[in-house]
Amino acid sequence: MSIPMPSDLPPVHLCANAELVLTKRYLRKDLQGKPTETPQELFWRVASSIAHVETRYPKSPWKAPELARVFYDLMVHRIFLPNSPTLMNAGTELGQLAACFVLPVGDSMEEIFDAVKHAALIHKSGGGTGFSFSRLRPHKSRVGSTGGIASGPLSFLKIFNTATEQVKQGGTRRGANMGILRVDHPDILDFIRAKEKDGELNNFNLSVALTEAFMQAVERDEEYPLIAPHTGNIVRTLKAREVFDLLVRKAWESGDPGIIFIDRINRDNPTPDQGEIESTNPCGEQPLLPYEACNLGSINLAQFVDHEQDTPIQWQKLRETIHLAVRFLDNVIDASQYPLARITETVERNRKIGLGVMGWADMLFQLRIPYDSPQALELAEEVMAFIQRESKTASAMLAEERGPFPAYTTSVYAARGEGPYRNATTTTIAPTGTLSILAGCSSGIEPLFALAFVRQVMEGEKLREINPYFLEALREVDGVDEQAVVEHVLATGSVQGLSFLPESVRQVFVTAMDIEPVWHLKMQAAFQRHTDNAVSKTVNLPNSATEEDIRTIYMLAYEEGCKGVTVYRDGCKASQVLCTGDGPTNKEDKPKALGECTPMERPDIVYGFTQKVKTGLGDLYLTVNEIDGRPFEVFATIGRSGRSITAKAEAIGRLVSLALRSGIHVREIVKQLKGIGGEHPVFQKKGMLLSIPDAVAWVLAQHYLGGENIPQSRTTLVKPICPDCGRELTFQEGCFLCAACGFTRCG
Repeated sequence: MSIPMPSDLPPVHLCANAELVLTKRYLRKDLQGKPTETPQELFWRVASSIAHVETRYPKSPWKAPELARVFYDLMVHRIFLPNSPTLMNAGTELGQLAACFVLPVGDSMEEIFDAVKHAALIHKSGGGTGFSFSRLRPHKSRVGSTGGIASGPLSFLKIFNTATEQVKQGGTRRGANMGILRVDHPDILDFIRAKEKDGELNNFNLSVALTEAFMQAVERDEEYPLIAPHTGNIVRTLKAREVFDLLVRKAWESGDPGIIFIDRINRDNPTPDQGEIESTNPCGEQPLLPYEACNLGSINLAQFVDHEQDTPIQWQKLRETIHLAVRFLDNVIDASQYPLARITETVERNRKIGLGVMGWADMLFQLRIPYDSPQALELAEEVMAFIQRESKTASAMLAEERGPFPAYTTSVYAARGEGPYRNATTTTIAPTGTLSILAGCSSGIEPLFALAFVRQVMEGEKLREINPYFLEALREVDGVDEQAVVEHVLATGSVQGLSFLPESVRQVFVTAMDIEPVWHLKMQAAFQRHTDNAVSKTVNLPNSATEEDIRTIYMLAYEEGCKGVTVYRDGCKASQVLCTGDGPTNKEDKPKALGECTPMERPDIVYGFTQKVKTGLGDLYLTVNEIDGRPFEVFATIGRSGRSITAKAEAIGRLVSLALRSGIHVREIVKQLKGIGGEHPVFQKKGMLLSIPDAVAWVLAQHYLGGENIPQSRTTLVKPICPDCGRELTFQEGCFLCAACGFTRCG
């Protein structure tokens, strides 16, 4: 079935950052973790296996080898890339190519644990799962079959979270989940507060499904009913504005939970006869029916600007790419091996695909259009309307060639006399974190988070990554010290403080934190108006943002027709340590005092490493145990020393462990221990170790901070740090992303 790889394939040219990500996360590896394929072989593996599907359709105008070459060129020239499971698994024995799944959670033990099992199979194959827990009876309600008391949705959500923790996605990344509860479920207040304790439900993004009735009650300042799902009875009422205010407060504190507008999502359900949409995938951009899956792909808009043309946007090239991408994604459906027969049936009945974009900020940079401008919003609608229209045309052409999706006759399209189409949906704006690194472009429709950053590589070497369009614009400005500007941008990420730069440069080259939050939301809404499914986008807010700012964003999202919204206040995850514990309990919902911080409990089994370090007092054996790749506890043992030294080493280990278990970031611990002097310093390859605490700081810095030089001072705002390379993480498209090494984590 394989198509031989031609000898004249063009080579794959990748920047150092993209090559690192491709090697680490996508290339096939042997049992020792060494790559067994080259980048060229990876892209041919994907292109040929997807193109081979053409042989199933006699009316296809393409020969499979010719189409494989076209698909290969699309990917290696960074014009189009499919979702990560397709890059990882196409042409392999595993063969599961979809990214997005939704599983139902029924109100019985059998259904609940079936969902746990099915989720484990999906995570193992590289997919992410969404669940609605809204069917589960509330906490403390009676269980008829046993006469017992129900434990409620939250208790089972924790079981799903624990199961996810144990399953590695295809050996490359841990599974991600979306947990959703309707706002009219009796346990909604507990659900909204579920992430008050830092580290809880770390494998879940949470969203509250808001109904039209609830939003109207918020606007009118009325009460609304809570309904027990197993009986349909109203159990009590709540003030809608008070619940809405709690949602806002928790989003301000930690970014969780997000919100989705569930009635709006179901109004756009193309196959309502097959059931109601209850949930989305982990990042919220793909609403799906129970047991449904969808594969996604993104076009790099940065590749469609040519100032030498009559119009700077290459519309014909974009049209051709859209048609090829729709064919590619439809082929993925046939090529994929889904983990459950029920999923295969549902996918083949509806054949949903999600074509989206990346490189939007880069397109604006090239056109010299500010992200936060009416002109950018107009162009967003023009570009996405074009993609929507052409993707539908391409799907209709495939329907003529291959037949429409089987559920078409009972779909809303048939009722409107539209189509027939090959696919029930064609467009989605998905997260493109690691894909955009491979493509060398900005992520999704997000603005850049920084114009430049430094990436730590092996042996302490540092690589600068500077946006090429910014560098090009900088070189067009006369009399500017390019090196000084770059150094400023590396330190701050932004050019807004450089008054000597032309205003036009400062207006165009804005970053996520330079942009007023309302413009983030307006951009999301502009793309949503021309997207079948939903839009993955984060509204970034400064740390100084207020709850009122978030309330405004939520109401604007509702008014502008968004299907959901995610906000993230800079640094809010790190500040959560000030209110960990059992969470607020009084009526005012005040956070606990700093002295009441409760450390995480120790699991029965943890894994880690032991490193031997030579100190002036003997060999220090430092054992560091981890949870989810992060340091959790430290044991310091020193050989051939007296009881006093042994006791001090043990005390240091215990206090460092307490800090780690209480949510203090490893960087802050290193700052406190680094540089503490002792009477017997000793030289190491990397420099002088002054004492046992200095040695502990050195080990932690080497393993978790990329060996970077940490100053011995405090900072007022602790940022989340990549556990793989130690660089700062950014929160965008519903996930934490490391721009340096491609690490991503949802939840």
